[in-house]
Amino acid sequence: MEALKGLILSGGAGTRLRPITHTSAKQLVPVANKPVLFYGIEALVDAGVTEIGIVIAPQTGDEIREATGDGSRFGAKITYIVQDEPKGLAHAVLTAEAFIGDSPFVMYLGDNLLRDGITDLVDAFRSSEPDALILLTKVPDPSEFGVAELDGDRVVRLVEKPKDPPSDLALVGVYMFAPAVFEAARAIEPSWRDELEITDAIQHLIDSGKRVESRQVKGWWKDTGHLEDMLEANRLVLEDVERRIDGELVDSRVEGRVVVEQGARLERSLVRGPAVIGEDSEVTDSYIGPYTSIAREVVIRSSEVEHSILLSGSKVSDLGSRMEASLLGRNAVLERGDGVPKTLRLIVGDNSEIAIP
Repeated sequence: MEALKGLILSGGAGTRLRPITHTSAKQLVPVANKPVLFYGIEALVDAGVTEIGIVIAPQTGDEIREATGDGSRFGAKITYIVQDEPKGLAHAVLTAEAFIGDSPFVMYLGDNLLRDGITDLVDAFRSSEPDALILLTKVPDPSEFGVAELDGDRVVRLVEKPKDPPSDLALVGVYMFAPAVFEAARAIEPSWRDELEITDAIQHLIDSGKRVESRQVKGWWKDTGHLEDMLEANRLVLEDVERRIDGELVDSRVEGRVVVEQGARLERSLVRGPAVIGEDSEVTDSYIGPYTSIAREVVIRSSEVEHSILLSGSKVSDLGSRMEASLLGRNAVLERGDGVPKTLRLIVGDNSEIAIP
């Protein structure tokens, strides 16, 4: 098999993470202080796929270009492909046809995270050389997903969000394709959503007698499109961090697997890991609980924060009650006025300022 190319889809609007995604691409929201998109790029490079196309939307493309660059920092060469409007995953594949050419390729959804990467999957695709290879995982409620019906490892049917699922195996956002997928994508009709669905294109391959194989995901997989999934992905990634204290601790205690980046300063505070405190952040008279990621240049004073993601430049002060299960946008300010303490559960957009009564 000739060298694989990579295709990362980063054109979605991210409506489920608004208001954060009104001003930032959802693929750049950080998990454990690293943009979700970067995990996908690194997974491809680790699997030996270094020529990568990133499909971007006109609205967020410049931000993704600026964050990701030419790919050299990842050991990759990145080409940007503009998808004028979100017309489905199969439409994104067709948009990238000139970049892919006659190469087999890996398609990776830019807001997905796989703990153990995709190296085994790529190796299986290279050795077996099917027309498509899809990644599956067992889910408790398959009616919420695209579901595969199998004969051994071979896929015989795909059903989108079935009322009566043929299995509990849902499609994960990583696919391997031979060039035959382009003909399949051109042959299908738009769905009721007016999109060209990748499940329909794969089903067309099956109906045309092409060989479509599957593998089950090892380790965990997360689609970070919802706040709950973003926080869960953050929790899972933080489980693997190793303790490192490069910042300054003044009358402070750090327990467990905690990263305190260079330039960060903790004063009269307690941090319980796993957690990450970003560069040049200040934590004073506060408690930072497990599964919290604090980006660079964040200020936290007289507050408790747990199981949350705070983006760069944000500020939390004098809350009087614990902030938990929250996502705080860049440069957002969250502070407390007078009133009765209550638990806070928030998703706050960039440049917001909230005073809790």
